[in-house]
Amino acid sequence: MTVKEDTAQVDPDKLMAFVFRAVEEAGAALNCALVVMGDRLGYYRCLAEHGASTAAELAQRTDTEEHYAREWLNAQAAGSFVAYDPETGRYHLPPEQAVALTDETSPAFVGGLFQIAHGTVNDADRIIDAARTGAGVAWGDHGPDVHVGCERFFRPTYNAHLIGDWLPALTGVVPKLESGAAVADIGCGHGSSTILMAQAFPRSTFVGVDYHRESIDTARRRAAEAAPAARITFEATDGGAVTGGPFDLVTMFDCLHDMGDPVGAARRVREIIADDGTWMIVEPAAGDRVEDNLHQIGRAYYGFSTLLCTPSSLAQPVGLALGTQAGPARIEDVVTQTGFTRFRLAANTPFNNVFEVRP
Repeated sequence: MTVKEDTAQVDPDKLMAFVFRAVEEAGAALNCALVVMGDRLGYYRCLAEHGASTAAELAQRTDTEEHYAREWLNAQAAGSFVAYDPETGRYHLPPEQAVALTDETSPAFVGGLFQIAHGTVNDADRIIDAARTGAGVAWGDHGPDVHVGCERFFRPTYNAHLIGDWLPALTGVVPKLESGAAVADIGCGHGSSTILMAQAFPRSTFVGVDYHRESIDTARRRAAEAAPAARITFEATDGGAVTGGPFDLVTMFDCLHDMGDPVGAARRVREIIADDGTWMIVEPAAGDRVEDNLHQIGRAYYGFSTLLCTPSSLAQPVGLALGTQAGPARIEDVVTQTGFTRFRLAANTPFNNVFEVRP
């Protein structure tokens, strides 16, 4: 590889500005593991509970080694995740960071985001090899940080919006659920969305489907603990092979773009949905053009798309690889190929688009 002759035209100030930005990016990459460390060792929770602390106090309270606690605190202070008081030598967690890093009931919680990112980056060598050949890497081939982190990332948003905002935004769906409807939650993962709906609408019946058997095992345990009286079943099967119906409501939460054959899955939904049924598709927030997604959220989603979602799709039959930032027009194209005639954006958040699809 040769350097072009026009390197003399490089602006040295812009070059150094980029170098300093690159250093910041490397620090951010390291901080992904540091946040997971703080989450697992209880550092954030300890700071939130006890307030301003020295490294020695944090180590003692969390039963960890002081040298690690000290360097972790300094890294967190340099990144403005915690605040440092040089006069007292103490570190404290500002209230906003405390919510984002310790409150798993808040839609602002980011612990799961860092955990899934950490797990995804740990598998980067496998993705790099796959990119040379076009092979895929299946969802189940990733470690537990990906699976657990995914649920911890999405669950607070579902808790905040699913029952109060998203379902009411769908035409006539809530009255059906209140009186008793049949619901299929395809791509249910650990079952958070299924269980949440079942608890809110005890007269309805729910089946959760996911092709990752370990996730279904977790969903069954969670359902037995959280909603033992609810009418929920979980099945380990592919979205294109769902049985039963007709279903009054079919849901897919942040999974259509991961499927190898989303058109085939849409075709199966068309076969099992009631004539007056509704298909709710929740997908990552995205615009239809690349330039619509060139911002902080789009950057994170494109990163997950490259390292996690696209490889997952390519590991399955067809391997359409919609990508995490497919956009409404691409999603509409997928579903309308199979006989659905009505498609609209029913609701959205900074992180999600919620689509209503009807026959």
